[in-house]
Amino acid sequence: MEVTSKVDAVLKGLKRIGVRNEAINYQLAPDELVEQTLLRGEGVLNDTGALCINTGTFTGRSPKDKFIVKDERTEKTVDWGGFNNPIDEHHFIKLKNKLLTFLSHRETIWVRDAYACADSNHKLNIRVINEDPWSNLFCYNMFLRPQEEELEDFVPDWHIIQAPSFLADPAIDGIRQNNFSIVSFTHKIILIGGTGYTGEMKKGIFTILNYILPHEKNILSMHCSANIGNDGDVAVFFGLSGTGKTTLSADPERKLIGDDEHGWTDNSVFNFEGGCYAKCIDLSEEKEPEIFHAIRPGALVENIVFKEGTSTIDFTNKSITENTRVSYPLSFISNAAEPSIGGLPKNIFFLTCDAYGVLPPISKLSPELAMYQFISGYTAKVAGTEAGVTEPKATFSACFGAPFLPLHPGFYAEMLGKKIREHKVNVWMVNTGWSGGGYGVGKRMKLSYTRAMITAALNGELDNLEYEAHPVFGMEVPATCPNVPSEILDPKNTWVDKSAYDAVAKDLASQFVGNFDKYAAGVSAEIIAAAPKVL
Repeated sequence: MEVTSKVDAVLKGLKRIGVRNEAINYQLAPDELVEQTLLRGEGVLNDTGALCINTGTFTGRSPKDKFIVKDERTEKTVDWGGFNNPIDEHHFIKLKNKLLTFLSHRETIWVRDAYACADSNHKLNIRVINEDPWSNLFCYNMFLRPQEEELEDFVPDWHIIQAPSFLADPAIDGIRQNNFSIVSFTHKIILIGGTGYTGEMKKGIFTILNYILPHEKNILSMHCSANIGNDGDVAVFFGLSGTGKTTLSADPERKLIGDDEHGWTDNSVFNFEGGCYAKCIDLSEEKEPEIFHAIRPGALVENIVFKEGTSTIDFTNKSITENTRVSYPLSFISNAAEPSIGGLPKNIFFLTCDAYGVLPPISKLSPELAMYQFISGYTAKVAGTEAGVTEPKATFSACFGAPFLPLHPGFYAEMLGKKIREHKVNVWMVNTGWSGGGYGVGKRMKLSYTRAMITAALNGELDNLEYEAHPVFGMEVPATCPNVPSEILDPKNTWVDKSAYDAVAKDLASQFVGNFDKYAAGVSAEIIAAAPKVL
């Protein structure tokens, strides 16, 4: 590829969308981006050679400042309300033009061509325009990287335009405050300003794929991890933060397809991304060896603190944020599948950390129950003793990814149910939380037991066992499981006070039903009938 001609083509493309800045850094290698970040004083290296930066005011996503342009295309298709905040096209265009003018007058900008979706049949070309080099490094790590020959005739399907130092004016720009992330499905642009949190770019692309793939291509988009066994069997893991999704999908006997975002076609499961964006609070080599060893040259570590007087990361330090993160290419993982695509799922796992101690450690779900639990997206957390809060708190996130769903959760659930039935997929709910009582009374389920249960399910050792339906939640509980004490499989048996178990189970069931009310109008009768029994 002739470099000069390619850059000229990129410059013409930028002018077409309104960026008139010829001082571009196009498609730079990671080491160049790291060097530029260091020279600009915007980051430092840790003792393993990873680039460490601070994202500024925002160390996480800002859901209330994420908007979708409401126009002819989206008005009747997007599930407005909740996390889907509307903005009119007039305000979008004015803000876009202001942001493009801002970038046109910067001393230099960074441009990268990349793509999403490992399945070549569904590739989405992305051109990213960044204000700084470390944001561009994040995009190198997280999106899929075109080969040199693919860049010759690269035409972007979508643009991400990102400038952390650009501040909007809420009084005239139609938004809530100075920062924003705006998606226009008509203009095929994601605008991000006022925030340096890199995850806004990743989740912006996830949001558009959650609209385009299910709505226009009949492909189920999923917020999940996935791996593949030696015989080609694919397993999918759904779960909110703290449920063990990353830990349990990282299996030395299986290759990792991806850790966060996937699509499910008629014949495959494929990764949307080319990298991982892993939490690293309390990270240790013992607990998460793959993530720990991925923090090396080329990785981008966000909002961490060094141990005093050193360049060694203190993974326990939460003084900036608990949401410390590291991004790195999938190739940094020793057992990553290449390409990151597999066949049809054989097993699906819904992971929950039930701090109430009510749900079974493993159970099997019918398609109807699977759809209900999928829409519920349940886990229960303990806020922490620092603030004196010790009671469990139920958390529900539809389809295990509510902030990124432009369509009604019932739409995704119906697709899931159809695929489960069509391909005869086993669906399991795995409780990685408490047993023998809730938090403060019972004990956390041993990781070794949870791994043994998942292994047994993957190996087909739970296929022909005796099961009994849970009296409240309806899932089928196995009587035995290899390498797991049988007495812990029925959660009620582990409680000393059986009547206390019944009361807590009833209360949790009521929370499920109350949460589901807001989705009931958009789901089928069979899903509603799978609700827990509040006696």
